[in-house]
Amino acid sequence: METKTQVLKDYAGQLKLGGIQDQAEELIHKASEEKCSYLDFSLSLLETEILRRSQRDLEKRTKAAKLPLNHDLELYDHSFPSGISKQQLNQLRECLWLEQNFNIVLMGPAGMGKTMIAGGLCFDALKKGYTAFFRTMEQLNETLIMKDITRSARIEYNKLLKANLFVIDDIMMFALDKKQAVQLFHFINHLHEKASFIVTTNKSPQEWVKTLDDEVIATALLDRILFRCEVVKLSGVSYRLENRKTIFN
Repeated sequence: METKTQVLKDYAGQLKLGGIQDQAEELIHKASEEKCSYLDFSLSLLETEILRRSQRDLEKRTKAAKLPLNHDLELYDHSFPSGISKQQLNQLRECLWLEQNFNIVLMGPAGMGKTMIAGGLCFDALKKGYTAFFRTMEQLNETLIMKDITRSARIEYNKLLKANLFVIDDIMMFALDKKQAVQLFHFINHLHEKASFIVTTNKSPQEWVKTLDDEVIATALLDRILFRCEVVKLSGVSYRLENRKTIFN
């Protein structure tokens, strides 16, 4: 014969209340120990389910974001001089700039932590409920090229257009031909003033013209990215080179 606890779990399962189903025994035991009122116990059941669903939603959106391996800014090494202070980084982590569709450009040489900062801010935005994606320039370029050819690329493209925040890592790392440059412009123009961008680059805006080999498109891109934008210039010695690993003792 089923116990009332098992019946509760069965009902929760039928209603797809996974949080309550998984933690039923713990919640009942806690309510008994603390002599909770019926109202408090009911609230604890609902709170457990809401927290479970929020966590599952965050996991789903984080997976879709495709963040870099190192994206937890709680682990950021503030002792390493890079040109951005702890106070400035914490201010960016509040994500208030997202409400104004402000953009951020992280500019500097390789090894300065641009990717980690961009990925970390993307993760912070996800935790605050924003729809955010992280893509390298190579990944984005491939999607833009293939969106009219394959169904999977088209689905990916349409998904990216729903972003509140879109991160482009290593923009202008390699040269783009005219068609690729136009597609990149159309993508950024579509999200312009509807979403925020974070771009990381090791090239100055003046060098973008050379990379695109088209002054008109380069100017149009920069106009949209820099319209409402904070340019963070990182400088110093490469963190990776300074902290490189060795196989020898």
